[in-house]
Amino acid sequence: MALTRYYTAATLDGFIADAENSLDWLFTRARDPDGFLSYGAFIADVGALAMGATSYEWILGHEFAGQDQDDWVWPYEQPSWVFTHRELPVVPDAPVEFVSGGVAPVHARMVEAAGGKDVWVVGGGDLVGQFADAGLLDEVLVKLAPVTLGAGAPLLPRRLELRLEEAGRNGDFVCARYTVGG
Repeated sequence: MALTRYYTAATLDGFIADAENSLDWLFTRARDPDGFLSYGAFIADVGALAMGATSYEWILGHEFAGQDQDDWVWPYEQPSWVFTHRELPVVPDAPVEFVSGGVAPVHARMVEAAGGKDVWVVGGGDLVGQFADAGLLDEVLVKLAPVTLGAGAPLLPRRLELRLEEAGRNGDFVCARYTVGG
């Protein structure tokens, strides 16, 4: 059964990015590319993506830094939806659709496009919260890094009841998979 999943990393004090939207804290940590809750195994089961404007802009700023816009290559082959209320630069020939409004009608299109695979809510705690509020979030998969930031973008900016399904270690990370709805 296809699921809608939030797969992310967070600091021990619950932030997915620092106050300047930097993920520098994440890339200094050891991880096993084939270990527990690995990205490779996860992305193989993903058929569609949803992300907020901040995540999209982070990708643009880090994947394409110093490149001419005509040379940009979108890092995902899956159809992607970016939830935004402003105009954003477009990656040429990327399977990206910009949308605004409620997540429910867009989610139905994402599930259809995913063709039986999972939908990944890439980043943005508030966007994930909107999926949860609409009853459309099935799982939260999080890798906790051994670092604290004290401030930044929260993992989830609202209350969400979860049930632990499995936990393990991947390099420096404590990893857990939760189902939504304790």
